[in-house]
Amino acid sequence: MKAARTFRQRLRSYYLMFTAGFAGFLVSLAVLEQEGMSRIWIGYLFMFSTIVLYATIGVISRTSNVLEYYVAGRRVPAVFNGMATAADWISAASFISLAGGLYLRGFDGLAYIMGWTGGYCLVALLIAPYLRKFSQYTIPDFLAERYGGAANPEGGGNVVRLLAVAATIIVSFTYVVAQIYAVGLIASRFTGVDFSVGIFLGLASILVCSFLGGMRGITWTQVAQYIIIVVAFLIPAVWLSAKHSDNPIPQLAYGKLLPKLSAREAVLQADPREAEVRAIFRQRADDYGQRLQGLPASWEAGRLEVQHKLDKVKHRNASLLEIRSAERALIAYPKSAEEAERVWSEARTQALARSEPITPHATPYPGDPASSDIKRNNFLALVFCLMLGTAALPHILMRSYTTPNVHEARTSVFWTLFFILLIYLTIPALAVLVKYDIYSALVGIDYHHLPNWVSYWANVDKLNPLFSISDINHDGIVQLAEITIDADVLVLATPEIAGLPYVISGLVAAGGLAAALSTADGLLLAISNALSHDVYYKTVDRSASTQKRVTISKLLLLGVAFVAAYTASQKPGDILSLVGAAFSLAASTLFPALVLGVFWKRCTTQGAVAGMLTGFGVCVYYMLHTNPVLGGSSAAQWFHIAPISAGIFGVPAGILSMFVVSLCTPAPAPATIALVDYIRAPEQ
Repeated sequence: MKAARTFRQRLRSYYLMFTAGFAGFLVSLAVLEQEGMSRIWIGYLFMFSTIVLYATIGVISRTSNVLEYYVAGRRVPAVFNGMATAADWISAASFISLAGGLYLRGFDGLAYIMGWTGGYCLVALLIAPYLRKFSQYTIPDFLAERYGGAANPEGGGNVVRLLAVAATIIVSFTYVVAQIYAVGLIASRFTGVDFSVGIFLGLASILVCSFLGGMRGITWTQVAQYIIIVVAFLIPAVWLSAKHSDNPIPQLAYGKLLPKLSAREAVLQADPREAEVRAIFRQRADDYGQRLQGLPASWEAGRLEVQHKLDKVKHRNASLLEIRSAERALIAYPKSAEEAERVWSEARTQALARSEPITPHATPYPGDPASSDIKRNNFLALVFCLMLGTAALPHILMRSYTTPNVHEARTSVFWTLFFILLIYLTIPALAVLVKYDIYSALVGIDYHHLPNWVSYWANVDKLNPLFSISDINHDGIVQLAEITIDADVLVLATPEIAGLPYVISGLVAAGGLAAALSTADGLLLAISNALSHDVYYKTVDRSASTQKRVTISKLLLLGVAFVAAYTASQKPGDILSLVGAAFSLAASTLFPALVLGVFWKRCTTQGAVAGMLTGFGVCVYYMLHTNPVLGGSSAAQWFHIAPISAGIFGVPAGILSMFVVSLCTPAPAPATIALVDYIRAPEQ
C-alpha cells in the first residue's frame, strides 16, 4: 500500500506541476498578444506546444512490455483512470460538435447528452467490473473465452473472436475517421495549412503517443489532455454566462436566460423582414423542384443559358470581374443531368430548411401532432442507441482492464462520470449563451458593421463554407434566415463571438485538438491490439514472443492510422453523423453478446455468432437503405426512424437471434458456466 500511495502522490505532484505550467503558458501568451504578437503565431505556438507536450509524454512512457503496452500495467489509480477515460470519451463530437448540434436543433439535441451520459451508467452496472475480473487485454478476448474458449482451449470461440475483432475494427474505424477529420479542421483553422496537411500533422502527435507507449503512453497523455479540455471549454462558457446573466456559473445561469431567448425568438418570428427572406427561400425551393421535374430538358436549357450569358458578357467587352463571374458559373454548372439531379435536390432541401419558421429552442418536439410524434420517436431511439453503444465501445471498455482491481474499476467509472459531467452540463448552457449572443448582437445589425469574426470564418473553407451570411432580400440588415453556421464550427468560434482575446481562441482549439487526439489514440490502439493480440497471437502464432507481439501491434497501428487519415481527408461526412453510426453499430453487434454473456449462462457460442451477425446485418441494411448519402432513400425508413438510430432495430434483432439459437443448441460446457460464476462473484 505504501508503494501504491507513493505512486499516487507522484502522479498528483506531476499533474499539479503540469497544471501550473499550463496556466503560466496561457498568461505568457496573453501578455505577448497584448504586446502585438500576431494571431497566426499564437496559433502556431498552441499547436506546436501541445503536440510537443503529448509527444514528450509518449517518449517518456515508451515501452515494449506486453502488460504495460496493452493495459498500462494494471496500476492506474481510479481518479486518474477516470480522467483518462473522460478524455478518451470527450471526443471531437462532444467538444466541437455537440454544442453546435444543440444550437441548431434545440431540445432535440439533448438526446446526445442523455444517451452518452446514461450509457456510462450501463458501463458501471453491466460490464466494466466483470471485464476487470476477467483480467485480459481486449474485448474479443472476453467474448472468445466466454463463448467457447473455456470449454475448448484448442480453438473454441475463435469464430466469436474474429467476429468481435471485425466489429471492433468497423466501429472504431468509423469513429476514428471523425476524430482525425476534426484534427484537420482545427489544424487548418489555426495554422492556415491545407486541410489534408493538418490531418497528417495531427496524426504525427497521435502516433508518437500510441506507437511508442501503447496504453501506458496514452493513459498519461489523456490525463494531461483532460486538464486542457476542461479549462478550454469552461473559460468561454463562464465569460458568456457572466456577460449575459451576471452569473459566472453557466450551468445555473442559462435557465435564467432561456426566457430571454424565447422572447427574442418570438420577436424574430414576427419580423416581416424575416418572413420576406424565408419566402425567398421557399420560392427558390419551388424553382429547384420545377427544374427537377423537367429533367433532362431543364438541365440542357440551363446549360445553354449559362453559356449564352458568358458569350454575351464577352461580346460587350464587360469588365474582367463580370467575365470571371460568368466563367465560374459555367464551371460550377452540373456536368450531366444525373449530377444536376443530385445538386438540385440538395439545394432544394437546404432552401426548404431555411424557409421553415424558427424552431423554439426550449420546446420539445415542435410541430403538428404527426411530426411531433416522429421527432419524439427519433429522440428516444437515438438515446437508446447512444446508451447501448456507449456500453459496447471497445476503446472505452478496454480501460476497465487498466485499474488495479474490481473496486478501482467501479470507482473509476464514478470518476469518469464526474469528469464528463463537468463538460456535459456546460454544453447545453453554452449552446443557449451563444445562441442568445448571435440573436441579440448579430441579427439586426447593418452589413457594413459586421464583426471581424464573420469574414474570418466565412473564408476558412470556401468550397464547403462553415459559416456564411448573405443579404438575401438586399435590405442591408442581417436577418436570422440569412445566416448559416455549421455545427462543427460553433465552439471553435465562440471566443471570437464572445469578444474574448484571441489567446482564448487558441486555447479552445487546443482543447478541441486534445479531445480529438485523445479519442483517436484510444481507438487506434483498440484496432491494432485487436489485430495483433486476437488475430495474430491468438489465432495465427501462439508461440510469438512478447517483443514480437508488441512490434506487430505498433506496425499495425501505423498502417491503420494512415488509412484512417486518408479516409478523413476525403471529408466523408459531418462529425456527429459519423459518430452516431459508430454507436449504432457497436450497440447492434457487441452489446447483446457482452451483456448476455455475463447475465445469461444459457447463451451459447452459436447464439452469440447468430446474434452478432444478425444485429450487424440489420443495422447496416437499415443504414444503407435509408441514408441518401449511402445511396438509400428516406422514404424507406421504418416508422420514420432516422438512419443514425439504426441500432433501434439491430439490437432487438441481435438479442432475439441469441435467445432463439441458444435455446435450440446444446447448453454451454461446465467450464463456461464456471467462468461466468467466477466473473460474477464479488471480489474478496
